This record gives sequence, structure tokens and C-alpha cells, in this order.
Amino acid sequence: MVKIGVVLGSVRSKLGEAIFNYLQSKYTDTPDVQYDWIKLDDFPLEPYHHDETPLSEGIQGLKSNERRWLSQLNGEDGYIFLTPEYDHAIPGSLKNALDYVGPEVNRKPVQIISYSYYSDGGMLAAESFVEILQMLKMIVLPTPVLLWNANDNFTQAGQLLSNAANSDHFSERLDEAFHEIGFYTRVLHENPFE
Repeated sequence: MVKIGVVLGSVRSKLGEAIFNYLQSKYTDTPDVQYDWIKLDDFPLEPYHHDETPLSEGIQGLKSNERRWLSQLNGEDGYIFLTPEYDHAIPGSLKNALDYVGPEVNRKPVQIISYSYYSDGGMLAAESFVEILQMLKMIVLPTPVLLWNANDNFTQAGQLLSNAANSDHFSERLDEAFHEIGFYTRVLHENPFE
């Protein structure tokens, strides 16, 4: 069995919570995959202030919440990052959380899901995210899921409104994305790079 961490990469978005709740209700553990549902808000991280560069050397003097964040990521075999678009990029809180990361995510697959209240679906956030994840030596799956005008499609309780525009497309794309990350996570877990 492999573990896939689904990370809500926003600390303030009601829309993000609604989509996260939908994903959590729809995608449950299988004999092959265990999903860990991770909210960035559960790991309140100060702006990165350590002297070390995590990709080069271990961070000294980690606080307990910083250690928990890195331990959580280290325990996953693959990832889905759910992110809004803020000013054509990912939120600063998500970028800051990733600044703590070093070998914990090395050569593990990751799928991006971006969302927006607008018609672009967070396209620029997803695009800007790829370089960050590649810098962390993650294997980024080629096609992000873009959820545009998403506030019209998801209820706060975690339902995808079947009569809303694009809901069929969103459901299909999310199914494809979860299938794809599951496949590549299993392949890479069973065949680690040496």
C-alpha cells in the first residue's frame, strides 16, 4: 500500500475547504492507496528563518510544528497539492511551507489541482508551482487540474453540484488525476530510483 498526502495549500480559503471536503468524501482509501488529508493551517509555520538551505543540509533547531510538517511529508509516497491562485501565483503561506522542505519529497510524484473564483482556474498559479516543485526534486505530473469559477460548483459541505456548469468536467478531471497519481505513486514506490 502507498500513502498519498492531499495538501490543502491555503490557510484562509472557504472555497479551498469546500473542494477539500469534496475530495475527502469522494476519494477514500483502497487496498492499494491510503490518503492522508493534510491542511496547511494545522501546521502554523513562521516565515522561514533558519540559516540552513534544506536541500543542502538538515535544518537545526526545528520547532515541534516544523518537525511535524516535515515528518508528515516524509511519510508520504506521493502528493496532491490543492492551491488557489493569489496574484498569479501560489499563496505565500504555501511557498513558505515548502521553503522548509528538503529530502522529504525527493523523487516522489505530485499532482497539482488549482482553483479560482475566476475563469482562468488558477492556471498561472499551477504554472508557477511547477518550477518550485521541480526545484524540490519532485516528479510533477504533466497536466494540472484547473477548477475555474469553482465557487459555483462546490458547497461548503463538500458536494459537487451536478446541475452547475462544468461539474461533469470537473468530476471527470479529478477522477483522472487521482487515478494518475495513484498509478505513478505505486510505480515509483515499487521501483525506487537508485
